[in-house]
Amino acid sequence: MIAIADNLNTRNKPYMDAISKKDKKTAAELVKNLAAAGADMINIQCSLDGVRDEETLPWVAGIISEAGECGISLDSRNIQAIQKTLPLCKKPPLVNFISKTEPQEKDVLLSLVADSEASLVIRASSGTIPTSMEAKLQIIEELLEMANGADIPNERLFADPSIVHLGRGLGQKHVVNSHECILVMKELVEPPLNTISWISNISTGLPKKLRKPLEAAFLSYLAGAGLDAAMVDILDEHIRKTIYLIKSFRDEIVFSQADIA
Repeated sequence: MIAIADNLNTRNKPYMDAISKKDKKTAAELVKNLAAAGADMINIQCSLDGVRDEETLPWVAGIISEAGECGISLDSRNIQAIQKTLPLCKKPPLVNFISKTEPQEKDVLLSLVADSEASLVIRASSGTIPTSMEAKLQIIEELLEMANGADIPNERLFADPSIVHLGRGLGQKHVVNSHECILVMKELVEPPLNTISWISNISTGLPKKLRKPLEAAFLSYLAGAGLDAAMVDILDEHIRKTIYLIKSFRDEIVFSQADIA
């Protein structure tokens, strides 16, 4: 299980203030805390629309690269920003994401990913998120063909079934078909695709005291289907313990009672 910290996002005020002020010391401390909490990768989001990402995304990526061995996930709608940032990553990053509607310049993004040996998230979305497993798989199949056509092999692709809020009208239906979608991709796609999910999305809109226990339970649920990577709030204790146990059960780390305590 690859634990990807989603904490560096536009809702994180200290982080966004650090970006605005180019406060490298504060940004480096935030990165250090995420690495210490067990993040295998750190997702970088500097804006929702990509505006000014060509300035901010490379700046944050440089700080993460200087800080240590955490991998980097580039979350931007700005292709120029991704192009400028790719060379700054110590090892090939994860580019997050391509969907049926984003970005408009898909060929450019696919070429950048292919040439840099980065990995790529292919997301089951066409502007709106499909409500059926079949529709999600159809979109992923189309994106898979595009990525393979650009010489990006399956082992560098992470399929995202797209998670919606549990409290939304069809939230429970989405939970079920996302779980089924991961199972199908693991069993029927050859060579196998990696799978990824943005776990924090499941609890949006719910009371704060319910969110993290719900996210931890949902993470376990998808791990049972074979989930390979998860975007999570790595600073939360519920999430950290769940990731530790998943990695222990999969024999990815050596279990220690002292660690889990």
